[in-house]
Amino acid sequence: MHTAIAIILTALYFLCSPAPSTAQSDTDKTLYALGVAMSQNLAAFNLSPAEVAVVNKGIKEGVAGKAGDIDLRAYGPKFQALAKQRSAAVAAKEKERAQSFLASAAKGKGVKKTPSGLLYQEIKAGSGSSPKATDRVKVHYHGTLPDGTVFDSSVERKKPATFGLNQVIKCWTEGVQMMKVGGKSKLICPSGIAYGDRGSPPRIKPGAALIFEVELLDIVKK
Repeated sequence: MHTAIAIILTALYFLCSPAPSTAQSDTDKTLYALGVAMSQNLAAFNLSPAEVAVVNKGIKEGVAGKAGDIDLRAYGPKFQALAKQRSAAVAAKEKERAQSFLASAAKGKGVKKTPSGLLYQEIKAGSGSSPKATDRVKVHYHGTLPDGTVFDSSVERKKPATFGLNQVIKCWTEGVQMMKVGGKSKLICPSGIAYGDRGSPPRIKPGAALIFEVELLDIVKK
């Protein structure tokens, strides 16, 4: 528990520190980058600026030995409960925000809605075989949020991805099986068949709907 607490406090300390442009050494920049990396694990807390300031005060007073008699072990469960509570609140708002987007997208030309809620739109028909859930596939993809923000893209990296269809989110497992090699489709995924209420911080919020354009390049032979 002490290790987890130390990570959280260290991340918040660096989150409140000056930007790396003010750093005078490579060590300073490395430590700042470490803090930024750690802070990504704090997304579930959805801290406001005022709350970050309160936590930073605790860090400063703790370092100075003025934090008083705080039993950190007793607060471990409270950290977890707060993260769960905040994450659920963010998910509820994100799902509500996604409802109108999903309803509008479902009316698009050629869009098919499956029982799971997946919205499937063929962009280019393929002529090869269709994969099974147990197959490995080679694809190019471009993932965005409803507002157009890109969160992941093999297209931008200019490097196709290969993975098992039973090792990805349900939206992909279902949607890519509907494709044929050589084809390209759009998969619009409600959160329930994407990353759910946990999201995938820091880029994907809890409850977020996702959009993927997927090109099925090949079914990888074992």
